[in-house]
Amino acid sequence: MKLQWKYLLAASMTGLLIGAPLAMSAGEGRPMNGGARNPAGGATANYTQETQIIANTSTYGTRQSNKSNNGGGAIYGCRSALGGSAAGNEPCLRATNLVNGSAFEFANNGGNTVGTITSANVNAAPFTTNARGVATGLNADQVDGQSASEIVTSAQALNSKAQVSAAGALANARGVTAATRTAEGTYTVTFAADVSACALNATVVDAANNGDVAIAPVNATTYTVTTRAAVGGAVADRAFHVTSIC
Repeated sequence: MKLQWKYLLAASMTGLLIGAPLAMSAGEGRPMNGGARNPAGGATANYTQETQIIANTSTYGTRQSNKSNNGGGAIYGCRSALGGSAAGNEPCLRATNLVNGSAFEFANNGGNTVGTITSANVNAAPFTTNARGVATGLNADQVDGQSASEIVTSAQALNSKAQVSAAGALANARGVTAATRTAEGTYTVTFAADVSACALNATVVDAANNGDVAIAPVNATTYTVTTRAAVGGAVADRAFHVTSIC
């Protein structure tokens, strides 16, 4: 009987020695367990250092996929405060290309919508950018009844410029569709979109390079520019530049 107890105790100790590494394997500094919470130990157990996966391969460094017909490939969550990386508050997801290639691509294999951007604050901007180029391939899209080409035209008008000769000829225009001399020193300038909320400016630019110029609205897209002589202040034909900044 004593011999049986000895064998039972030995078997129990062996099981503990084998089982302990398996139970503790999903912790900091240990391998990860598939199909389980990592690190193990309940909701209060967390990694306290950044977990890095570094690769040197001609394809992707990691790949996450799901063969289920209703499950996603990955989900990322965080509790970062406002401001993003610029404010020292890292976003839930960031992609940085350390050379000059693409930082991200989104694609689907059909359907009417590639993806969505939603916010609990419906007045929030969906995204911001410092890029000033015009997005391509959006001509068929509609936003609030406007096609993408119309939206681009509106954006150009909101930060527009043009040169107008003393005879009323339009040159080097962006967001300005027409200019006409209607009388001595009086011109009509037409913008591509409503610029009534913008800061408008007109500047005389002929050889004299001085003299008064005024700009006044006719409607949200059409403005009258009046130019005056450098000496005496009489209304006179003058070349000028016009800009709108919003």
